[in-house]
Amino acid sequence: MKTSDAECLELVRRVHPNYRPVWDNASPRDQVALARYFLPWKSSKDLVEPTRPKVIKWYCPFAAQGTFPSGHRYCIHTYVGCDHGCVYCYASGYTRGDATPKDGFAGLINKDMADLENFDVPPAPVHLSNSTDAFQSGMERKHRHTRYALERILAHRKRFSTVTILTKNPCLPVHDGYLDLLKDLCKLPAGHARRDLFAKHMWPGFQLEVSLAFWREEARTFYDPGAPSLQERSDAIRAIRNCGIPVILRIDPLFPSSPVTKGKSFADFGLPEAQTLDDLRNLVAFAKEIGARHVVYSPLKIVQPRHRPMCNAMTRLKAVYREMSPEKLTWRGGSFRLPGKIADAAIVGPFLQICRDLGVAAKFCMTNLIET
Repeated sequence: MKTSDAECLELVRRVHPNYRPVWDNASPRDQVALARYFLPWKSSKDLVEPTRPKVIKWYCPFAAQGTFPSGHRYCIHTYVGCDHGCVYCYASGYTRGDATPKDGFAGLINKDMADLENFDVPPAPVHLSNSTDAFQSGMERKHRHTRYALERILAHRKRFSTVTILTKNPCLPVHDGYLDLLKDLCKLPAGHARRDLFAKHMWPGFQLEVSLAFWREEARTFYDPGAPSLQERSDAIRAIRNCGIPVILRIDPLFPSSPVTKGKSFADFGLPEAQTLDDLRNLVAFAKEIGARHVVYSPLKIVQPRHRPMCNAMTRLKAVYREMSPEKLTWRGGSFRLPGKIADAAIVGPFLQICRDLGVAAKFCMTNLIET
């Protein structure tokens, strides 16, 4: 039996304070729809949290809306884990590294789509994915979960506003015939609740965020060992832009560059140079050349993987940070970070100056998410 509106509103009154802003900012009708989709109807707890959907999930279940105001938005993880093996991967702090498909993925996403329709849930942004790569060649060519998810989003387009894919492999959609599908996702259909707003601000309905943090292949092979080469990625990005598909370039993470302190370079820590200032200038110039909407950045985090020791590269990068900072490193969210003032002066400031010099807009990663 369908839960009544009154029962849904009673459940809304029990929403945990971390998530209250999403319901407080919605109309009573939308509060009911969001409650039916996200909240555990049969819970006897005094406070309830968004947990219910199968695949089309709350974007970040750990973040309080007061400090991370992402609002009502979704994340779809088409796979579990990632085969790219990037040494700095933040998701290694809470997921295993090996990539696997999700059992019964098509059935699960269809059930969630049916709920979105049945409950008349208002449209919201959807992201693929923040804990895996939706375009891993081995996984996607065998299972096609990402293609299926995008086809279902297109079929239910009025339930979604901006569709965003984050990937290190723009080559797959180019070579495997996904570009027409991505172009179709760029358009909000007639009758979409956000169509006029998007048209007024010229916001795209779809955007591809491509990670391209390195300019030299030596750095890529060390830090992004399983990802496509830089030439392959840049060629694919150009092909995607030639089709009119919006691209955001993620020069992310930002590494310190040598000398890290007086007399010490990356080589003194047994590491290849990751990003010289010339590398960053070339990357920002590339973003300008291809007409990227903007670039996204955040300083490198030294991630402590879940249930396993840090890899040698991360251990050495942690030593670099300790060398750079007279203060204790900041521990937050499962990773070590440079204290803010040091990171801003040594890493972020020079990068932003390059962006200003070249006239390219830059957004911090959280700002980019919130403003999507």
